[in-house]
Parts: sequence; structure tokens; C-alpha cells
Amino acid sequence: MKKIFLISLITLFAASAVNAQEAASPRFAYVNFSELVQLMPEMDEARATSEAASNEAQETYKGMVEEFQKKYEQYQQKASTWTSAIKESKEKELSEMENRIREFQGAIQQELQEQQQKLMAPIYKKAQDTVGQLGKEKGFTMVFDATAVLYIDKAQCTDLTPDARKALNIPADRTLESLQAEMQAKAAAAQQQ
Repeated sequence: MKKIFLISLITLFAASAVNAQEAASPRFAYVNFSELVQLMPEMDEARATSEAASNEAQETYKGMVEEFQKKYEQYQQKASTWTSAIKESKEKELSEMENRIREFQGAIQQELQEQQQKLMAPIYKKAQDTVGQLGKEKGFTMVFDATAVLYIDKAQCTDLTPDARKALNIPADRTLESLQAEMQAKAAAAQQQ
């Protein structure tokens, strides 16, 4: 009887030690963070806002260049008939227009980049917060970005991407491939106009 009791006690301690070790060992998960960010509904809005601003900038730039080209053509056609004062004035005007175009080009690129960063910051934050919250709720020690890690033993980690997709309201059927197809179709439709 004592032997059975002793064996039961040893078995109980061994099981408790294994459970304690498992509970204390770190748990890891991973997500495809880039995929999450690219597929978030908020990203569609950010892309549309960026695209509209970019199109407006291109139209403004195009108008400035067309105006310059018209004035330059006029200069080439009439320069031989102008007095030196008129010719000098027209050359100065063309030079100033050229400088304005260059300044606009540099300024608008910087503004578009700043706008992009402002639009992206809350999207990245929401995705990071969501992944962090899921990791904490599910008891993970660390959650890695699968695209930035050189090796992941997927058998020893959990893929949180599906849970994060749900939490971020990304439709199950939406993939990077379907997003790319949407964007290509949109670009093709814009070219036809």
C-alpha cells in the first residue's frame, strides 16, 4: 500500500513539475504585419486620399508645364522681332516660371510624403495595438513579424494573422493578390479616361 501511495505521490509531483515547466516556458506567435496593414479598410481610405492628392498635384504641375511651354514657344516665334528690353523681360519671365516649377515639384513631393506619413501613422498604431492586445489575451511572450524574421519554426509558434485579420475587420476573402488586382483594375480604368 505504501508503495502504491509513494508511486502515486511521485507521479503527481512529476506531473505538477511538467505542468509548471510548460506554464513557465515562453510562448511565441507571429503575424504577417505588412499583409495586415495593406489589407485594413483604413488603408483603402488612405490610398484614396493619397491618390487624390497626387492626382491634383500632377494636374497642377501639368498646367504649369503647359503654360511654360506656350510661353517658350511664343518666345521662340517672336524673339527675333522683339526689342532687347522685351526679349530680356520674356527671358526673365521664363526663368522665373522654370524656378517656380522646380520649387513646386520639390515642395509637393515633400508634402505628399508628409501626408502619407500622417495617414499611415494611425493605421500602423491600430495594427500594432491589435496584435499586442491579441498577444496579451492569448498569453504569448512575444509576437514576431513573420516578414522580418529569418526563421520561424511554425510548429512551435502560433500564427496570429487570422485572429488579427478578424479583429481589424479584414474580410476573409481579401488577400494581397486580390488587392493588387483591384489596384491594377483601377489604374487601367483611370488610363482609359
